[in-house]
Amino acid sequence: MTGQMNSKELLAHIREGREMTTKEKLRLIVSLSIPSILAQISATVMFFIDASMVGHLGAKASAAIGLVETTGWLLGGLASAANLGFSVQVAHAIGANDFERARTVLRQSMVCCLIWALSVTAIALTISPFLPYWLGGSEEIAHDATLYFAIFCGCGIFFQMEGLTGSMLKCSGNMKVPSALNILMCVMDVLFNYLFIYILDMGVAGAAIGTGLAMLITAVLMFYFLVVRSDLLHLKGRPGSFRPTKPVVVTAVKIGAPMGLQHMLMGSAQVVSTLIVAPLGTIAIAAHSLAITVESLCYMPGYGIAEAATTLVGQSFGAGQRKLTRSFAYMSTGLGIGVMTLMGVLMFVFAPELMSVLTPVGDIISLGAECLRIEAFAEPMFAAAIVCNGVFIGAGDTLKPAIMSLLSMWGVRLTLAALLATTYGLPGVWTAMAIELTFRGLMFLARLSRMKS
Repeated sequence: MTGQMNSKELLAHIREGREMTTKEKLRLIVSLSIPSILAQISATVMFFIDASMVGHLGAKASAAIGLVETTGWLLGGLASAANLGFSVQVAHAIGANDFERARTVLRQSMVCCLIWALSVTAIALTISPFLPYWLGGSEEIAHDATLYFAIFCGCGIFFQMEGLTGSMLKCSGNMKVPSALNILMCVMDVLFNYLFIYILDMGVAGAAIGTGLAMLITAVLMFYFLVVRSDLLHLKGRPGSFRPTKPVVVTAVKIGAPMGLQHMLMGSAQVVSTLIVAPLGTIAIAAHSLAITVESLCYMPGYGIAEAATTLVGQSFGAGQRKLTRSFAYMSTGLGIGVMTLMGVLMFVFAPELMSVLTPVGDIISLGAECLRIEAFAEPMFAAAIVCNGVFIGAGDTLKPAIMSLLSMWGVRLTLAALLATTYGLPGVWTAMAIELTFRGLMFLARLSRMKS
């Protein structure tokens, strides 16, 4: 019997209300987590290679992308919130064995998310000429920053559809296909970026074009596997209305709006963080951006486990199995903390070597490595925050965790960063980040401990 069949059978146990042993639950968590972790790591490697390609163009190119990078995260967070507003409903419907409702939500999600993506893209393109100056960027990097941001946002519709279709497949319990396609996207991104950055000599713009083209191809493939090939959600031969209905949209807003607000304000906080870093100079901006790319090697496994937790908690919650929901929540969180603690140790030890892969500039390597070693101590509680958030999303509990995250980010990180940056420079900003992530993780663990069985 294959691992895939075991996963399918164990997921069926959830819907059928069967008892599961601790070993079976752990095996299911791991089997769903591994493909997602591999995809997350491959995505990180993609960003790592992208950053290395751009980094070898010089500090100005790295700083140009680093300046607008946090704003791109903000827009990506808004896309993710819209997707999860619908995919969580699908997970609950599948857990309740209501597959027709799951497909109804899927159809409506495509229309709503398409409209949302077009609206966000239009706004982003409008502000792109002004954004680098709003963020405190200098004239020498403003042109490249604007160009990169405009091209990247022009591909926003591809990002939205790739995320929506992947999220739907994952919430149905199919982690392997979207994970494999995300790995393929990473490979394509590297190849396309090499083509556009070096062979066609397009520099920073080439990095954005290469990424956009990789997202487009992946979105098409993901759509095919969802709509045509999915065991539970395929729409081929199953006609139905795509017209949005009030109950589905209202529920999506209740789930997604707090997350959207969280992403918007958290993204805004990242932008403010960029404003704090920008006056420290080009070397600091580049070191900050590249160190964040390196750090993502540590926390991407946590996001992979969080995706598995969202699926398992979502289906258990939909099936009405509250005890099983709590068990999956606790076990997933413990696994995430263990994995990211190990990754934090490795990051601390190999920080200079990891930075040197991204840039040949000695000052950037030294400053980035110092920041990474500060951040390494926060990885266990960062894991708690990441996986607990995945648990809360699966249960449809998004409002209070969003408020907690916002209070932590704005009340702790930014306040401390503004105070410490003036005296300690970029390491002070990263010290504030480490303190805030630890604080947020402890808050989320406290909320998880009060989760009703």
